Amino acid sequence: MPPESSWDMAAVAAAFRDACRAELAALKPGNVHNFREGHGMTAATFERAAEVAAVRLVAGRTVGERIEGAVRASLAAVGCNANLGIVLLCAPLAHAAFERGPGEPLRPALARVLERLTVEDAEAAYRAIAAANPGGLGRADEHDVAEPPTITLREAMAAAASRDRIALQYVNDFEDVFAAAAAYQARRSGREAVEDVYLGLLSLFPDSHVVRKFGAEVAETLRREAAAFAESLDFREDRERALDAFDLHLKAKGLNPGTTADLTVAALFTARLEAPPPEPRG
Repeated sequence: MPPESSWDMAAVAAAFRDACRAELAALKPGNVHNFREGHGMTAATFERAAEVAAVRLVAGRTVGERIEGAVRASLAAVGCNANLGIVLLCAPLAHAAFERGPGEPLRPALARVLERLTVEDAEAAYRAIAAANPGGLGRADEHDVAEPPTITLREAMAAAASRDRIALQYVNDFEDVFAAAAAYQARRSGREAVEDVYLGLLSLFPDSHVVRKFGAEVAETLRREAAAFAESLDFREDRERALDAFDLHLKAKGLNPGTTADLTVAALFTARLEAPPPEPRG
């Protein structure tokens, strides 16, 4: 059932922090987590970035302001791009949580938010992306983030949707995110549920971050390897040891499924926002 009462800024910020912490608490092969650092970063980097991003994520008046504010706050706090993809996904979700009507599900509200995105939202998002300077970004023939946009943020994301899974969410009304959120809600809560969502996403789609850094063939090989691993994991008694070994294997190759981790955070955030809001303290 959709929530009957509204979410306030403090509750949405807390839901965002909780989603980020739950993702870090899971042993996600190839990605940074509480069990092992990787790719020159530690879990503490992402924890700090989530703390400061949460405030700006809920304080902005528009989706663009939420994106730019959260990304710039994170960069100032940790000195590197820790959560650009997460913020690009979670800013429209946070905006939808505030805008939906009483008892309205999150997704129709999100669809309205995406439809109403403006050129100003694109300008703010472009500034955030340029400031974060994500690895493997490169240049685009059209609508490059180094140039001022002339189209709305949704249109800009549509132009990048064929090469970026995060951009695709702006086109398909976050189909992958809501499907992953439903998968999470159908499982028992906790670390294993988060790991299963992450591995499920990694098994379904070549990771966009891996594609940008290593090419489509490497990303597809990783997807197939993850699918085989996820299928075998259900029949293993040594689940944690298997996850740890797969994590070491991917990190030894320098493979970081960062887009999959971002989608996982967004799915956890979505699942929380689809539940009733917490009772106000008083």
